[in-house]
Amino acid sequence: MSDKVLRENLQKLLTWNEAHVDWVAALKGFPKVKRGEKPKGAPHSAWELLEHVRIAQWDILNFCRDPKHVSPEWPKGYWPKTTKPPNDAAWEQSVEALRKDVETMGDLVTNTKNDLFARIPHGTGQTILRQALLLADHNSYHLGQFVLLRRMLGDWPEK
Repeated sequence: MSDKVLRENLQKLLTWNEAHVDWVAALKGFPKVKRGEKPKGAPHSAWELLEHVRIAQWDILNFCRDPKHVSPEWPKGYWPKTTKPPNDAAWEQSVEALRKDVETMGDLVTNTKNDLFARIPHGTGQTILRQALLLADHNSYHLGQFVLLRRMLGDWPEK
């Protein structure tokens, strides 16, 4: 596989919906009144999942780019303090940050100036390739939880 093909596939992996829905589809039309609900048996609300993914993605991205980056405290710093968003603007800001950061990670992996296999100097053996795969895996895992939560809330469009 050529370097170009690898980079293009990594970028697609971060956002595509070939195996399942993507975050854009999962978030589309989600009712404001249900953003903080946690139905019986659900470990998290939609707000908690969205914010957790956003925070973790931000952390992974910034670890790759900034040697001075400090990760949040684990696990407390990776989850919002409340089950409900403080307001509609906070939800929209989180959605936009999620979109923007995944796009930025895609730019990072497609930039040929970045060696995907080189150890990140300030890390403990991580590479940009490993971090991109980690981000895609983490986002996919919680995306599945998000869709299941929407189903539990009776708000997933069955096709």
